[in-house]
Amino acid sequence: MAILWKIGAGLLALGAISAGGRHWATHWQPPTERYALQGIDLPENPPAVEWRTLRANGADFAYLVATSGTDRRDPSFEGNWDALPEAGMRRGAVHIYSLCQPAAAQADAFNIFVPRAGDALPTAIDLSFHDDCAARPERAQLVADLTRFVAMVETHTRKPVMLRVSKPFEREYDITTALDRPVWAIGNLLKPDYAARPWRMWRASDFRRVEGVEGPVNWDVVTP
Repeated sequence: MAILWKIGAGLLALGAISAGGRHWATHWQPPTERYALQGIDLPENPPAVEWRTLRANGADFAYLVATSGTDRRDPSFEGNWDALPEAGMRRGAVHIYSLCQPAAAQADAFNIFVPRAGDALPTAIDLSFHDDCAARPERAQLVADLTRFVAMVETHTRKPVMLRVSKPFEREYDITTALDRPVWAIGNLLKPDYAARPWRMWRASDFRRVEGVEGPVNWDVVTP
């Protein structure tokens, strides 16, 4: 009986440690003393967000997916785009780049859908691999295509774009060497170091919990 009690106590202790670890991880954020500007980026078809509540809990900005490829427009983008300034938050748009569709047509889709706004943060181009596209163009062709895409979007927004590059994509194409634009890197809890240049923005967690959004969120910081 004593052994059973000890085993039970041990399991309870492990459970408490595990629960404590989960709580720490889901509430962790990089120190605000080091990174004064912190915010979120939403995926396609995001959950509803209470923007004022989120702002009160430390989010200074939000990036929203606007378009994906040539033919997907996020239905929640316009409502969230308009709501962010009212909540006292800065706003940025994301285009999810497709390796399977023409670069110019993708730029047209973004430029038509996303209004030019003087208060907007730099547009982010998401460069990563997706299950719905198996194409892997040669690097020279990809660089040429992205250069055209960037030029068209920057002409519309009148601001330099930012490259949100996943580690597998960067490993395959070394794209941050070819395109001289600010880098948005990804790495849970640990600072990423896979890009050719220092990152300007870091997605520090994709499982943080914060009041104002149901479920885990992507939490980002801007380097000083």
